[in-house]
Amino acid sequence: MKLNGTSSSLKDSDLIDIIGDEHVMSSVATPLRDDAFAKSDEEKIAEIAFHFERIMDTLGLDLTDDSLRGTPRRVAKMYIQEIFSGLNPENKPQVALFDNKYRYKEMLVEKNITVLSHCEHHFVPIVGVAHVAYISNGKVIGLSKINRIVQHFAKRPQVQERLTVQIAEELKTLLETDDIAVVVDARHMCVSMRGVSDHASSTVTSSYHGVFQNEEKRKEFLTYIG
Repeated sequence: MKLNGTSSSLKDSDLIDIIGDEHVMSSVATPLRDDAFAKSDEEKIAEIAFHFERIMDTLGLDLTDDSLRGTPRRVAKMYIQEIFSGLNPENKPQVALFDNKYRYKEMLVEKNITVLSHCEHHFVPIVGVAHVAYISNGKVIGLSKINRIVQHFAKRPQVQERLTVQIAEELKTLLETDDIAVVVDARHMCVSMRGVSDHASSTVTSSYHGVFQNEEKRKEFLTYIG
């Protein structure tokens, strides 16, 4: 197997490290097992707390300390109820569409939507913004719902390219239009905290569909988001 010119003679462990360091995306869909939701949230919290306690113990931390003894369960609840809650389809935001009674035919742009996600390769934060545009095909969506859709797909272990595509595809489905544009600009803590330790760089990804594949319309969108 080759990856970005690497030799097929690499050991599996070396290849796994390269995939993680190069932030390679395996699929557009978030990789989930068929039984991903067989356990209740409380069961998952209990299991994660148990295993995280083992991690802390392995690190040599004193789990009898008042500051640390509640950490395993706090982390577990945070994972399930907050930062990875987007894994569960039951948490997908309920979206109501409205008729475009004003017959607004130009693009609508929602920019600088906060993106708080986690890199699936190292489980450290991805922090940035998303810019979203669409042109109505007869239906419109509440502005806050665009933010909620972005946040839903961000709240899971992610790769930025996948996140960008998932937002675009969800909006295409909901709004029944191909005229969707999504740009995500984010900093990856796995780049700034480890490895190359670059604190200044950010990554920009885009997904253009319908009329946004036209250069002039794309330029107009990019002008709006600065």
